[in-house]
Amino acid sequence: MPVKADLDAIDWKILRELQRDGRITNVDLSKRVGISAPPCLRRVKRLEDTGIIRGYRALLNSPALGLDVVAFCLVGLQHQSDAELKAFAELTQRWPIVRGAWMVSGESDFMLHCVAADLATFQSFVIEELTSSPNVDTVRTALTIRQVKDKGVVAIGDE
Repeated sequence: MPVKADLDAIDWKILRELQRDGRITNVDLSKRVGISAPPCLRRVKRLEDTGIIRGYRALLNSPALGLDVVAFCLVGLQHQSDAELKAFAELTQRWPIVRGAWMVSGESDFMLHCVAADLATFQSFVIEELTSSPNVDTVRTALTIRQVKDKGVVAIGDE
């Protein structure tokens, strides 16, 4: 797969290490990738400025916070005009239960990643908000049983 960015081997090492541990110090990062700290910091700053690194966040343990239900919703719209697709995409931004949303191809138009405290909360969202939203035609849900893999979003190098 062609890479759109001009990255060398050190940049890829930096990305791999930051994806593993976003809280790593610049000194430790520079040691792991084999360069001194000042050029390492410049490279990280360039990766941030060009948008390759979009940000940093803590990965939270949802069950430990009382959020035990993880589900996916496949949503089909009645009409798929650009305006209707944009309107639904904007609507997903207002739902705290929706943690990620993708416009998809195939039988559905959107896939929503939902996290809720319990099944009743998730069901209320689906019935009272999602299915009653303008232009929504079909909703198929899939409750997760157990997460079996949790890696960074991008596979880098030998992963």
